[in-house]
Amino acid sequence: MQITVVCQYFPPESNAPAVRTFEHAREWVRRGHRVTVITGFPNHPSGVIHPGYRGKWLRRETIEGIEVIRTWLYAAPNRGFGRRVLSFLSFFGSSVVLGRIYGPRPDVVVGTSPQFFAAVSAYLLSRMHGVPFVFELRDIWPESAVELGALRSRLLLRPLLALQRHLYRSAARVVIVSEGFRAHLHEAGVPDERIAYVPNGIDPSFLDQPAEDREAVRARHGLEGKFVVSYLGTHGMAHGLGTLLEAADALRGEPDVHFLFAGDGAEREALERRAAAMGLPNVTFLGQQPRAALVGLYRASDVCIVPLRNLPMFRKVLPSKIFEILGFGVPIICSVPGEAGALVERSGGGVVIPPEDAAALAAAIRALRADPGRLRAMGRAGREFVLREHLRPELARRMAEVLAAAVRGGPGGWFEGPAGLRARGARHHAITGMETV
Repeated sequence: MQITVVCQYFPPESNAPAVRTFEHAREWVRRGHRVTVITGFPNHPSGVIHPGYRGKWLRRETIEGIEVIRTWLYAAPNRGFGRRVLSFLSFFGSSVVLGRIYGPRPDVVVGTSPQFFAAVSAYLLSRMHGVPFVFELRDIWPESAVELGALRSRLLLRPLLALQRHLYRSAARVVIVSEGFRAHLHEAGVPDERIAYVPNGIDPSFLDQPAEDREAVRARHGLEGKFVVSYLGTHGMAHGLGTLLEAADALRGEPDVHFLFAGDGAEREALERRAAAMGLPNVTFLGQQPRAALVGLYRASDVCIVPLRNLPMFRKVLPSKIFEILGFGVPIICSVPGEAGALVERSGGGVVIPPEDAAALAAAIRALRADPGRLRAMGRAGREFVLREHLRPELARRMAEVLAAAVRGGPGGWFEGPAGLRARGARHHAITGMETV
């Protein structure tokens, strides 16, 4: 198949959409597919375009066999709703125009969220080429923006919801990363046969990357002899990271416990100011780290925290960082009820506590610190679970099967009428060598 993916984020960016898209695309290439990724110039989360990509409106490159077409966008930091939407819209416009001009004719076009408008771009490109559109749904937007208080305008919300439903209903397949999204799609009128579950996972090669050993990393950051509690990821509105500072305050009398933050986002500066105002001696902020550096930080951690705010929407989500943490054999304290909490409990790799509850978080840290045997058992169980059920190559294979099914047609297919049926047959023959009957 010739697969085209539209995703605003791609390496060297290291957020979850970029990593998932890259690891899937790389595996598809290894399996003999041709893959083009239409993406923006790397700037997340700072809003500063990386050196070597500045002053351009188009750049084409090949990364591990993946054709990458980067199109112009308005670069904005990961904070402030208006500027971020402007960034989304600018990429939407450039990716449609330049993707149509410079991209190959695909067999299928995949639009992945976040962000939402990348899926709109993918939908339009699929219509221009007369091929199926597959929506990879990683975030229920704009509803999530409403719950977080970032989107308050009812006038703006109504057309966005109408566009969302049109995308759902137009997609040959909707790929979900959390089973919690299935009911949402049913409510929007998407039948179950057009929904495919392909969760996140871990690339085993990432687990085996060379990195500083545990003690070297801890020494470099002044963490020798500490019980290191880490948060590694986006510092955003959704994460409720103030709760971690409150837990650090409750544990300041236990000097062997230290909180380590790595990452960037809309809330990072405010969190750093708050920690300084509270006079917390047991908190360190490292800022944004290259993905390769995360390997050493995972290995240096005794526990990692996966938090989200106490909002109904987050009961449906399954944060991708869970799989990386478990893969490195680090126990998790998960404050995300619903599907995420259930998965952590099923894995045996962590404990689940109520969201935004600093007292419960401090108590969980104390309990795990006091039981090294339990920590080791959790680490082993979590790693075995991920290696057994959530390896990225297998998940990429499943995703490729979904894309092939969309191309062949069937329930929820893209074709209608005799002309569409003929097109389906021709395309099926080109992909599989078999005639459609």
